[in-house]
Amino acid sequence: MTSEALPPLELPTARALFTRGAVARALVHRIVAGLPVHVRYPDGTHVGGGTPDGPTLDVVRPEAFYRRLEEHPKIGLGEAYMAGDWRAAPGTDLAQALLPFAARMGRLLPKPVLSMRRIVDRALPTGTRNTLVGSRANIEAHYDLSNDLFAAFLDPTMSYSSALFDHSRPLAEQDLVEAQHRKIDAILDSAGVGAGSRVLEIGTGWGELSLRAAARGADVLTITLSREQQALARERIAAAGLSDRVEVRLQDYREVSGEFDAVVSVEMIEAVGEEYWPTYFSAIDALLAPGGTAVVQAILMGHDRYLATRNSYGWIQKYIFPGGLIPSLDAISEVTGRHTGLRVRGVRAFGGDYAETLRRWRMQFLEAWPRIEGGGFDETFKRMWEFYLAYCEAGFASGYLDVAQVTMRRD
Repeated sequence: MTSEALPPLELPTARALFTRGAVARALVHRIVAGLPVHVRYPDGTHVGGGTPDGPTLDVVRPEAFYRRLEEHPKIGLGEAYMAGDWRAAPGTDLAQALLPFAARMGRLLPKPVLSMRRIVDRALPTGTRNTLVGSRANIEAHYDLSNDLFAAFLDPTMSYSSALFDHSRPLAEQDLVEAQHRKIDAILDSAGVGAGSRVLEIGTGWGELSLRAAARGADVLTITLSREQQALARERIAAAGLSDRVEVRLQDYREVSGEFDAVVSVEMIEAVGEEYWPTYFSAIDALLAPGGTAVVQAILMGHDRYLATRNSYGWIQKYIFPGGLIPSLDAISEVTGRHTGLRVRGVRAFGGDYAETLRRWRMQFLEAWPRIEGGGFDETFKRMWEFYLAYCEAGFASGYLDVAQVTMRRD
């Protein structure tokens, strides 16, 4: 996916051209005055409540930056980073600089400004609805970029979801392979997967969960909408000698039939879309055998933030996960209670571990960039993914976002 394949960067409208970003500049100055962050301009002036040796953001092209930000705050900040209008100053880690903003998300702007958010909020585009056709297009847009791209920054398990670390030991002693296996084993344990278990996995990834389930003696059907993932998962399963226990289908969860002792789904609900959550959980309910268990690992946000953002279009949805929406635990409980016989029986939250996982991915992505760039990805793509990984890391580190393994059974 080169820059030609990316959605176009936003262009300022007449309103933003008229104000020349003055409104956005005034709001940013007000926000950073109460944060431990410096914003520095090309002429050497700076604003903010931070110390000179604290996190510093360099605004390289102030006029372009504030026009983008004023045009659409939820998209303009990331697009300005992609365009090089601002950057983390030398010696400042991007995620650490974003952390104070994430920690006060929802409280950054004065209430009168928040009350006018509908003026700048944009509705979710109908073209990214997660219909049977739309879901395939949305998944392909991210997961079919290149297996080599993901292999460049993921650990050898090719797990693209939060790891689970052992907090009784120093993090530095634990590699991602160990932590990813701990995460997978926790899911399989909660789902009661063992010899002879019939397992459905919704969202294959690159096959590591299926491999570990099959190694326990389970028979696994795993489904994905990504051809790239299907191909590599099949290769890895064959190399492990487990093809007789694992079937990898290119199939939507709405098209599966059968009966399974365990249904597991790791960070796939975020791609379902609120409109289809009842369908998703009803499918799990229908496919689960009597006495069976479902475990869904989900990225979560607080219910108030979910309600405030559920109908607005943001940078992540435009550039990273089209059609995506993060639920709250309350929303999951409400949907399952209203549309299924499933009930939440256990929640294991570990959002801090996702911050560490993302930090490691970002460091590896930047280290591997010379090889990634050689595969046809340009500097705009690099900045886009650096911002994506740092933005998410700050969200989990601040507690604005969480991740949890949610165990469900019928009454």
